[in-house]
Amino acid sequence: MSLYRIGVDVGGTNTDAAILDIRAFDNPGRGVLASYKASTTEDITSGIEAAIRAVLGESKVDQSRVLSVTIGTTHFINALVEADARRLDRVAVVRLCGPFTRQIPPFSDFPVGLRSILDGGAYYLDGGLEIDGREIAALDSAQIAKTARQIVDSGIKSVALVGVFSPLDAEGIHEEQCKKMLLQEAPGLSVVCSHDIGPTGLLERENATILNAAILRTGYRVKKGFERAMARLQLSCPLYLSQNDGTLIDADTAAEYPIKTFASGPTNSMTGAAFLAGLDHNKPTSQAGDTDSSEPQILVIDIGGTTTDVCALLPSGFPRQAPGFVEVGGVRTAFSMPEVVSIGLGGGSKVTVNGDSDDDVKVGPASVGHFLKEQAKVFGGPTLTASDIIVAMGKGKLGDASLVKDLPKATVEGARKDIKKLLETVIEKMKVSAAPVHALLVGGGALLVTDQLEGVEECIQPIHQGAANAVGAAIAKVSGTIDTVEILEGKDEKVVIEAARQKAIDLAVQKGAAREHVQIVEVNKMPLQYMHNGAIRIQIRAVGPLSIPDELTPPSSPPLVAAKEDEDADEGVKVSVPNALESTIRPSLHVDLEAYRPDVREGVWYVSEIDLEMMSTGCGVMGTGGGGPTHHEYLKGLHALRTGGKDKMRIISPKSLKDDASVCFGSWYGSPSVINERVSSGLEIPTGLKALMRILGKEKFDGLYIDEIGGGNGMSVFPTAVDFDMPVVDGDAMGRAYPTMYHAIFSVYGYSLTPCVLADACGNTNVVMNTDTPVRLERLLRTAAIELGLGCAVCANPLPGSVIKEYGISNTLSMAWYLGRAVHMASRRKSSIVDAIFDVYSGTLLFSGKIIDVRRYIGGGYTMGAVVLAPLSEEEREGTSNKTKQAAPADKHMVIPFQNEYLYAALCDVDATESSQEVICTVPDLISILGQDGEAIGSQDLRYGLRVSVIGLPAHPLWKTEKGIKVGGPEGFGLKMPVVPIKQVFPESKSVIEEFAQ
Repeated sequence: MSLYRIGVDVGGTNTDAAILDIRAFDNPGRGVLASYKASTTEDITSGIEAAIRAVLGESKVDQSRVLSVTIGTTHFINALVEADARRLDRVAVVRLCGPFTRQIPPFSDFPVGLRSILDGGAYYLDGGLEIDGREIAALDSAQIAKTARQIVDSGIKSVALVGVFSPLDAEGIHEEQCKKMLLQEAPGLSVVCSHDIGPTGLLERENATILNAAILRTGYRVKKGFERAMARLQLSCPLYLSQNDGTLIDADTAAEYPIKTFASGPTNSMTGAAFLAGLDHNKPTSQAGDTDSSEPQILVIDIGGTTTDVCALLPSGFPRQAPGFVEVGGVRTAFSMPEVVSIGLGGGSKVTVNGDSDDDVKVGPASVGHFLKEQAKVFGGPTLTASDIIVAMGKGKLGDASLVKDLPKATVEGARKDIKKLLETVIEKMKVSAAPVHALLVGGGALLVTDQLEGVEECIQPIHQGAANAVGAAIAKVSGTIDTVEILEGKDEKVVIEAARQKAIDLAVQKGAAREHVQIVEVNKMPLQYMHNGAIRIQIRAVGPLSIPDELTPPSSPPLVAAKEDEDADEGVKVSVPNALESTIRPSLHVDLEAYRPDVREGVWYVSEIDLEMMSTGCGVMGTGGGGPTHHEYLKGLHALRTGGKDKMRIISPKSLKDDASVCFGSWYGSPSVINERVSSGLEIPTGLKALMRILGKEKFDGLYIDEIGGGNGMSVFPTAVDFDMPVVDGDAMGRAYPTMYHAIFSVYGYSLTPCVLADACGNTNVVMNTDTPVRLERLLRTAAIELGLGCAVCANPLPGSVIKEYGISNTLSMAWYLGRAVHMASRRKSSIVDAIFDVYSGTLLFSGKIIDVRRYIGGGYTMGAVVLAPLSEEEREGTSNKTKQAAPADKHMVIPFQNEYLYAALCDVDATESSQEVICTVPDLISILGQDGEAIGSQDLRYGLRVSVIGLPAHPLWKTEKGIKVGGPEGFGLKMPVVPIKQVFPESKSVIEEFAQ
């Protein structure tokens, strides 16, 4: 006998439903018995009910044999995007962190209005783990009980509970225990644990946890509404909601974690398209990044009335997920969402004609949207649309074709060419390899594809394509995911991986998957930086279809409980905050950067929020792939500036230093994997500096100097400068980022870095008084850093002003500021960002292309590896300036090895073999990889498919001497190759202090 599943997808305009016979999946119709499109209703629920009632009526199935209903809804994300205060609750954030994380408080990067709605205060408690599983501090039950009472007294009911490294806490010893203690003291609280929400990366996971806690009340109310609709329909089967990653969760779990359903709409369309096209084979993936060149790449192209959405499918049949963080409602979060690229092309796209040639015809991005039948010419309207062009070509049957029969041939041909070009460009952007492309076309606008698309081997229009989103919801599967860090010392890696695979399978079965059909679809192994004990992060996902119950007749429905008045509807009139999405971390948006002048008074540069933003971007450019991300350090600087830093955060010129001035150093030292999770307390650098003062018998220092300007470390000194009310000297010890202490230019030229102090937030202080070589110092510091959890500060021997002036790389904070301003101004003007950078810092565009391969491993405590880039097509190069257009040969790839920082850039043949390499730039010159927004991409953030520009910038002359090249050139990294410099010479860095002096 037949068995059925129902899928529903709620969009902004329409609510789609489909019913499938799961025993007819192999039939030509893929088991789809009926589908229906209803208007999305304001209360969501009645539209869902109408759509389900329609497919049940049309299919005439036995409702007792419906096994499940799965709903994908935009209800929860809309509450956040619209900042609807009716549906959002204030949230208290409880961090289990010991002395850490205080330097970036919760809500630091929330938009102004959303923060005003949600911020319910922050509480810092003992607890949390180190990356290797050690406790930072034990839980304190009295402390937790007191916090619970304080939260209740403040009137807050929702809590986001965030423990340091909680995603690695497989035993639940901290977050889960703390949750129990909170609820024992205050049973009325709703507590969301961050380990249930996202991976490591404290701020992004915390932000996602806050958003989830804020919509819990809405989640429970919507779930009840769905259940009442099911009862009215006399459906007693289980109710599920579809998740962002294409799998499903039961309604009760979805009510607890509504954030996991935010992006279910696009995912449903993609997985539904794959299923309808017969690609639901779920081949297992043995290793992240493994590809079979014989297998085609599958791209789903969903063409609607206004936009075209494109997503790449993995071999597993699931959409490729967006890497790193995702912004939701202006909030930077870490949870899984599909990577979807959208362009302004759809059936309702407006066609503009700017001349007599077919090259003067453009399609989109403006659109008539859902007014197609009122506005398009084929329906008697006044507007020429993409749909009119297709009808005029005789390729589509819409409206009255006679109304477009007299369109000029040049207009029709020009629009056809532009549609083709737009689609080919976005397809090329989403490709991740040279494998052939198969494109699945879905959506009402799929008729726009009338030609063979270049780079596409086959275009497939699946059956029932208009119902792909609802079908995707109906056939969604259950997943079990493991994300853990394992210490391999003394263990067999294969045994460890196999045990994790089995855990993932068991978890999927526990959630309702049929064990015999569960498959492993994703295995990622990532070695952790600076860990010498073989620590690796393991991510495994197992997926399987819902099991069929032994009893085919589901249990009887629970009694229908009448809803309270208005319980299915939102409460009262929508309440939105006017400045809901106003950024708290983009102050430059509110000023004219061309007219902006930094505050320079009497030879001192008083740093503003805008200056910090500019320097953050510039430090990334000079990071050459290393130095750590700048975002966290930028947030720390903003917090310090806003909490007493005005007139204390200041920069002075090295020229102003007296020869006998004492200038100190302080920067972060450890692994980005730790520093981005166990966020600093702000005590680390001050603790190290105070220890140096005691050792050297000093009461104060005359200035603070930066170890490396590149990456996050270039921003790290500003909070300390505020704490000590001490100026920062405009310059640094590298002029870029380098991976070791002995790469400081002072060490290269014989100035000792000892005594050198390593300190953490717990007051642990390790002092190296003397070493026989700079290399030995680095080894001793690395060993101590592991014991301190790989997140600490290093403070080296202070140097006199005379040495700083002679051997320091001067005015690099100014250079970072000028670079950042250039990038932001070019972005606003829509002009070449690379050209803008070269107007500030003369350099060479080495390559423009797309990342097609990234290989990483840990060697000697560093992230080692290489990235391979393929050239852009001629169409993709359009818009490149004359200065840079010829930089990337169309028949060559580029390979860039890295040791945290990028070591050299080489052109090579397509096979990227070492024998074919032509090295065109090496260290010590700076090699930077820039994204399309001009922001630099660190070696830890490289990923498949990114379109990038590779630039070379000349190193300071101190690096071009025999001493400098021996340490900072290829030889210093064990590379047997000559130095290959770029043609440009190092520019004398301009000084902000001198240019803007009042």
